[in-house]
Amino acid sequence: MPELPEVESVRRGLVQHAAGQRIHSVQTFGNRVIRYAPAGLQSVIGARIRAVARRGKFLWFELDDAAGSWAGNASSAAGAADGCGGPSLALVAHLGMSGQFRVDSEPERHLRARLLFENGTRLDFIDQRTFGYLAPAALVPTPDGDRGGEGSTGPYIPANIVHIARDVLDPALNVPEFERALGAKCTAVKTALLDQTLISGVGNIYADEALFRAGIHPRQPASTLKMVEITRLLDALGEVLREALRAGGTSFDALYVHVNGESGYFERSLRVYGRAGKQCLQCGGVVKRIMQGGRSASFCPCCQPLRRRKLR
Repeated sequence: MPELPEVESVRRGLVQHAAGQRIHSVQTFGNRVIRYAPAGLQSVIGARIRAVARRGKFLWFELDDAAGSWAGNASSAAGAADGCGGPSLALVAHLGMSGQFRVDSEPERHLRARLLFENGTRLDFIDQRTFGYLAPAALVPTPDGDRGGEGSTGPYIPANIVHIARDVLDPALNVPEFERALGAKCTAVKTALLDQTLISGVGNIYADEALFRAGIHPRQPASTLKMVEITRLLDALGEVLREALRAGGTSFDALYVHVNGESGYFERSLRVYGRAGKQCLQCGGVVKRIMQGGRSASFCPCCQPLRRRKLR
């Protein structure tokens, strides 16, 4: 599944091609791509894309309401972001496991939706595994009063993702609050990092990589971590996410590409993820892979020892 660096790379590409454009027409292919909108997306025709924003793994297009209100949104939009003096409606996108946005691409068999802009540009949503989706939503004020996310024009966020926590790269992240919340978790630390209501944008790849850099075992109960370890982990998360973003994310296959079809290359820098059975690049030991909560976790037992209680 695309994680923060991959989704942010897509957002940056969308800003170049979609921000400021007016939607001329919409086509959908199949009945799984549109969520929470019985009337589909026809009512976005005529709307102008004001901005392209992201929080964690979620993208959204802020829309000027040029096409009227969406069915089912009129009442929820009333008194929402209008009270902030900004746009009141958004089109939310989640890439799922294999979703892609492509600009003026060649015909694709897994095309699920197409937005045609007035300038002639085609924006295609392609999704082989069909877990991704598009969903219209009202914009509502953010609970903390800060802007919704990267690229957002103000303190509002789509109502259907208001429960999603801020991510590590968000300047508005309340670090002390996150550190306290993580330290109160009785679950394994990797499981906690995958909880998008605690910290967003982190999935298997970057959780494994950050835990390795911080020297923390993925099964270590979060509640047993010392504050210095939590701080070190947060620093490692920020470090690995920034490095991955500079590399355009991680592309293992053609299921993840940028809007121009190019791949990211952070795979070359992975230290434990996908390296089970290989030599640890830090100590020379063997990288292990275990199953944890239905997901795999890769780690070095020597560099990331599991301890049973909090050290004082």
